[in-house]
Amino acid sequence: MTKRNAVVVTHTRLRQSGTVVSEAVSQLRVAGFEVTIIDNTEAPDFGVQPACVPEDTEIVVVLGGDGTILRAAELVHCTQVPILGVNMGHVGFLAEFESFQIDEAIRRVAEHDYSIDERMIAHVDVWLPGATEPIEDWALNDITLERADRGKMVELSIRVDDVEMNSFGADGVIVSTPTGSTAYAFSAGGPVIWPNVKALQLIPLAAHALFARPLIIGSGSTFTIDILDESMSEGWICCDGRRQRALPQGTRIMVRESRDTLRLARLSGVPFTNRLVSKFDLPVVGWREHARAEASGRPVIHGHDSMTAADESNTPGEVKA
Repeated sequence: MTKRNAVVVTHTRLRQSGTVVSEAVSQLRVAGFEVTIIDNTEAPDFGVQPACVPEDTEIVVVLGGDGTILRAAELVHCTQVPILGVNMGHVGFLAEFESFQIDEAIRRVAEHDYSIDERMIAHVDVWLPGATEPIEDWALNDITLERADRGKMVELSIRVDDVEMNSFGADGVIVSTPTGSTAYAFSAGGPVIWPNVKALQLIPLAAHALFARPLIIGSGSTFTIDILDESMSEGWICCDGRRQRALPQGTRIMVRESRDTLRLARLSGVPFTNRLVSKFDLPVVGWREHARAEASGRPVIHGHDSMTAADESNTPGEVKA
């Protein structure tokens, strides 16, 4: 029998607070997997790729929230190993299942009954003043460039494909992938981008400028952000809320689509639109419809409560595992 290897990524608090991790590991072993457990993965230094999971790993099962999935993404970066997320956190946008569905998730994994959703990754090159080579990093969600001095603005110049678009003082900017458009970029006023769209968006943070709107570029384009020499504050860069470092005045940051992707295991085939409505609990029924329904005595059916069998088709861009 061919050996099957799985890695479970979680965190110490979850392992100590109950039996969910030990039960999941036990079920994976009963299903024929040899299991390695990784928890409390420390964030590596910016520009440093941590050790990846072994090449013969069949799947990485994440027990936690989106933050735990971002930690797991570092372990599979530049590999073809898929990640399956089981949400133990709050929103859990990247997770496929909720905690009460672990039994079904492991059964489906054991039977290879899942598809693969390939997510776009952003690549970042950081050119320090006088450097002959860039420091390279990447992000599944977002790259944030913020002021290092909390009492001052960082002065930035923004280019797209080497054409200057704007310059301003600000708290910083966010460059987000479609996956990250529902995270920090969403909180900062950016639009939601469907995961199958190949694009990057830039969101200014409290920019002191008349024109400081979000910008969305195609996957073949590049954002270039310069920290101006006369900036009152140095910069601070962070990828996916984990890998970070200080950046002096005169630093250039270039962000483009990466050649690599992240492979998410999908079991349900529920379209992203349903996930969006459900996770954000969107008020899809307006007050006028509520009023008419109450007047007529008929029930109001909410969008995420009325999913039909037709909604169970695979989302665009998914391929069978």
